[in-house]
Amino acid sequence: MKENGHYIDKNETVIKIRDLYKSFGDKHVLQGIDLDVFKGENVVVLGRSGTGKSVLIKIIIGLLKPDAGTVNVLGEEVDQLRDADLRALRLKVGFSFQSSALYDSMTVGENLAFPLKRNNRSLTRDQIRKTIDVVLDAIGLPDTINQYPSELSGGQKKRIGIGRTLILRPEIMLYDEPTAGLDPITCMELNKLINAVKERFNTSSIIITHDLTCAKEVGDRVAVMDEGRFVRQGTFDEVFTEKEGLIKSFYDYNFIQ
Repeated sequence: MKENGHYIDKNETVIKIRDLYKSFGDKHVLQGIDLDVFKGENVVVLGRSGTGKSVLIKIIIGLLKPDAGTVNVLGEEVDQLRDADLRALRLKVGFSFQSSALYDSMTVGENLAFPLKRNNRSLTRDQIRKTIDVVLDAIGLPDTINQYPSELSGGQKKRIGIGRTLILRPEIMLYDEPTAGLDPITCMELNKLINAVKERFNTSSIIITHDLTCAKEVGDRVAVMDEGRFVRQGTFDEVFTEKEGLIKSFYDYNFIQ
């Protein structure tokens, strides 16, 4: 099925979340989350700070355990997996950190090579270099291979962070606030990159953000979170036809003020 110019297979669910709850002491962060992500789909999870967006993706990759509910990723019940099986699943799920999470003491090439060497010791030096070249070309930074993170702009660091996630060719990408702290032009470039990654590497994605421009540009579907629940889901236009309450405040903050 083609939506927003992208092919989405609604017969194949890559992430299925049902009745998910998570609390930290008296703070109830997730309160009955249901979500499906289909193959080839970009789903934006939109919400204010502290609404549980980052907790959700940490549960998806098994960094946190839910109090109740189920999280199925690529056919696996995440909280039921043994450590070895969870590590194997994580190789199929790329997590792009908000901070880029690069090693300052390594060049860009060494940063990209690190997960390859750690997870596939049979690769030759030539194979590693070719894989790095493909990824650097995909993220539009082919000439940075010998640079250090300190020599890169904020936007370039974000791109290299995404590249390091892509190097293992994950089936699913999880982006945590990809445009946070970036100027508008760099944000636009990052949005284009997220769409290009999906098309070139055939990924399905969850994008955590509070940036409506990002949501509009990259989201096949938008799920708005408030107080631990999804209060609205649909395309960007479907969600933001209603200009009342939380939806109106989001719209006004991003596009009017």
